[in-house]
Order: sequence, then C-alpha cells, then structure tokens
Amino acid sequence: MPKLTKIRNIKELAELAGVSPGTVSRALSDSGLISAKTRERIKELAAKHDFRPNIMARNLRIQKTGAIGVLIPLGHETGQHISDPFFITMLGLLADALTEQGYDLMLSRVIPSDAGWLDRIVDSGRVDGLIIIGQSDQSAVLDRVAARYRPMVVWGGHTDQQVHCSVGSDNFKGGDLAASHLIERGCTRIAFLGDPKALEIGQRLEGCRAAMARAGLSEGLTVFPAHLVAEAAQSDIAAFLGTGQHRPQGIVAASDVVAMSALRALSERGIAVPDDIRVIGYDDLALAELTVPRLSTIRQDLTKGAAALIDLLLRRIAGEDTPSLVMEPELIVRMST
Repeated sequence: MPKLTKIRNIKELAELAGVSPGTVSRALSDSGLISAKTRERIKELAAKHDFRPNIMARNLRIQKTGAIGVLIPLGHETGQHISDPFFITMLGLLADALTEQGYDLMLSRVIPSDAGWLDRIVDSGRVDGLIIIGQSDQSAVLDRVAARYRPMVVWGGHTDQQVHCSVGSDNFKGGDLAASHLIERGCTRIAFLGDPKALEIGQRLEGCRAAMARAGLSEGLTVFPAHLVAEAAQSDIAAFLGTGQHRPQGIVAASDVVAMSALRALSERGIAVPDDIRVIGYDDLALAELTVPRLSTIRQDLTKGAAALIDLLLRRIAGEDTPSLVMEPELIVRMST
C-alpha cells in the first residue's frame, strides 16, 4: 500500500479537497460559515494525511496568542514564592479553568524593579490578557496601566478610586468579622499580624480597628507587621511573643499562613491555643482543617473568585468594560478560637 503524501500547509490541503485555503482554515477552526459536511470532509483529509495547522502562524494572523499571563507581583514581600499555599491554590483553580477555555497559562513571579515593569509585559504581545494575583504595593502601577490596557483583571482589594478591575473579598468586613469574633470570645487585647503596606492586608487591619473601636477597645489593638512567608513569619512572631509586653489574648492573622506560623510559635513557647491565646486566620485554605488545633478563619471563596477572574477577563478581551467584584467573606469557627 503506497505511503500517503504528507501535507505541509493549508494550501496543499485546499488543493486536495478542491476548495479554497480560506475554506480549509475556517473548517479547521469549526467556523459556522462552512457546512458541517464540508468541515467533516476536510478534517478527515487532514487527519488522513497527518496535517496539523501551524497554530503560531494562525495566532499571528488573527493577532491572538492563545495564552493568558498570570502574574504574581511581590513588591512588599520579595521573599514569597509560588509554592506559597495561597498561590498554589489559586494557580490550580486558574490553570484548570483556563485549559478548559482553550488557553495556555504563562506564569511569572515579578519583583518590581521600577514603575515600568507592567508596561513591558503588556507591550510584549505575548499574551491575550493578564490575571494578576495580588496588588502588593503596586496599586498605582496597576491603575496607570489599566487606563490604557483593558484585558487585565486583578485578585485583591477594591477601593472606590481604583481604575483596575479587581476580584476579591470585602477585606474590611473580613477584618471586622475576625476581631468581632475574638471580642465576643472575651478578648480585650488583640494583636494584628501582617504588613498593611499591601492593600488587602491594610483593609483587613482597618476592619479590625473598626471592631475594636466599636467595642471601646481601641487601645487594646497591637499591630505587628509579620512577614507572609511562613519561616520568616514564625521567627517574627516568636520574637514578638518573646518581648513579654502586653501579651495579647487574641491574634488576628492577615492570612492562614501567618496564622499557622503563629500556632507553631505559640506551641514552641508552651502557650496553649485557644486557652491562653485565641488565633484566627484569613483565606480558609485546605490546610486550615489540618492544623492543631484546627484553625478558625475568614473564608474567601477562592473557587468562585478564580471563576470570576476568568469570566471578567474573557469579557474584557471581547471588548466589554466590566466592573470589579467584591465577594462576601464568611466567618469559619473552629477549635483555635
């Protein structure tokens, strides 16, 4: 049986099928402009002759890359890594959903070195749009670029003045929920652990302050700018506890990772949770169910959030001007409080 001639390009496949190259191109991309019968015949010929269209050439022709950039800017916390449990959780959700939409994911961890870092990325033409995980301390950069580059959505906090489109929980309300819960448990001295230079964390701190003020306990709030990286946070918290001054009755941690570091530091000093100090985190990562004791936290619906990031981005790629989404946080009470 003679070996079939390998087809090298769309033109050769068109000649074999007896149609125009445009018809072949549309048939292979499942265009409704071509009849189902013709589409099927051309696809069968392509498969028979082992023809695979040059996707890169096609993308160049239609000015699409087929890729979505996912950026993690670390302006305020340069020691954080992609292996951070929050990043891993969000990346997994985004990667699965983007693949189902037919997109590749291009991941970058960025340490901003100057104000033009985001301009260089959006002007490179390597992606069809951007999802940015966390504003870090780069909100001004995000706003400036968002004013000229529409297909970009950011996971993080929201302010009335911001230009960029964001998805995230109501961080102020989440901080309020966390502190109010500890106050209801009898805590009058509360420590907030986290660096408020990042927008989300700053909003959580303001929520804590509001709850303390409402209870007449403003003087009972201590702010300690612990790192978000687990190892550094554990060392920071151990040093904070080692001062022995005004030991808190409760801890509001800026994230579950910080809360887990607090649990470890407290355990190593023989301080019982929740008997001596109550601890609450933020995020409700899967690991929060595995700590000892199990961690109370403020839940952000990351599955819903990831889906919203992709939905809003695809709508923006299509030309729509979408509003930000602020999701309701939820208090999850477990054994640590």
